[in-house]
Amino acid sequence: MIVGEQKPLAEIMDLLGQAQKVLVAGCGTCVTVCFAGGEKEVGILASAMRMKSKLDGHSLEVDEITVQRQCEWEYIDPLKERLGEYDVVLSLACGIGVQAMNERFPETIAVPGLNTTFLGLPEEQGIWEERCQACGDCVLGLTAGICPIARCSKQLLNGPCGGSQDNVCEVDPDIPCAWQLIWDRAMALGRLDELLEIQPPKNWERSRDGGPRKIVREDLLLAEEEAE
Repeated sequence: MIVGEQKPLAEIMDLLGQAQKVLVAGCGTCVTVCFAGGEKEVGILASAMRMKSKLDGHSLEVDEITVQRQCEWEYIDPLKERLGEYDVVLSLACGIGVQAMNERFPETIAVPGLNTTFLGLPEEQGIWEERCQACGDCVLGLTAGICPIARCSKQLLNGPCGGSQDNVCEVDPDIPCAWQLIWDRAMALGRLDELLEIQPPKNWERSRDGGPRKIVREDLLLAEEEAE
């Protein structure tokens, strides 16, 4: 899932500028799961904004709404009729949701209330860890299901570096060596032979280096045309 964390209140208030009426818009998927931008967080932040504005002597009207997903038109289109009421929309979605709001409603100013951090999973209650960098060329089938791009600090593809000691990364002793994890799991699965094969340089053409990425599914386009 996409993991994010809420921006400091002072930064959020600066982003709002001289706005008099603000809509705090939450998202009901990823950022709800990581307790950053769901309905509960919208309510807490909106209350904090109202109190902060009163303390600063600035009258700020704050409304709240949470949609199922801010990254899809069908879920944000119902907002169109009311967005004209607000000076600014404070989006508690990931960066995709913020951009979707600005793209779909070009007359509306939508600013981010979160910092989008990574693609990760909940390791335990209150802790999320990065597991994927969306590199566009997945190597998990070669590395026992553990991603060296996201979990190795140096993104090495052919084994650990010389700085790895006692199963931990030289960057931080709290970070397990990704290649130790890969080796241990491959051994448990009886697949060490696969790790001994030298891998060619990774194809980074599918990553961000090639500009904004797009996936086009011709089969879905044809299905839509036939339905029409």
